[in-house]
Amino acid sequence: MNRVILQLVAVGFCFALGQALQCYECKIGIWNLCLTTKTTCDEGKHCFSGVGKAAKVVDIKTKGCLAVAECNQTKEVNFPSGSNNSVVYSLTKTCCSNDLCNNAPGVPGTTVLPLALASVTALFVANVLV
Repeated sequence: MNRVILQLVAVGFCFALGQALQCYECKIGIWNLCLTTKTTCDEGKHCFSGVGKAAKVVDIKTKGCLAVAECNQTKEVNFPSGSNNSVVYSLTKTCCSNDLCNNAPGVPGTTVLPLALASVTALFVANVLV
């Protein structure tokens, strides 16, 4: 009986880990240079990769968490702010909803391996302890 309870707790722990979405974050990158860190998204947000052009010449990239309603849209940033005179850059943000899926700009991937390894490890430890 203790073994069954311990296994249920281990599986529940793995599902609890999967609730908070982890994403790569990069405030702004130029060409292929984008220094990333890992961040945890708030509820109602997905990971995103943003790809765009500044001054129609320089490739820019960004990554992070984004509200679902803002996903898969292209936005133009004007200067001075709010004017229609000069577009500084245009950025398309593409979303994905798996942990660390925004690893490549604009190409959502799936990274389920860490959660699968955590599940197998938790079940193995549960079997060894009981």
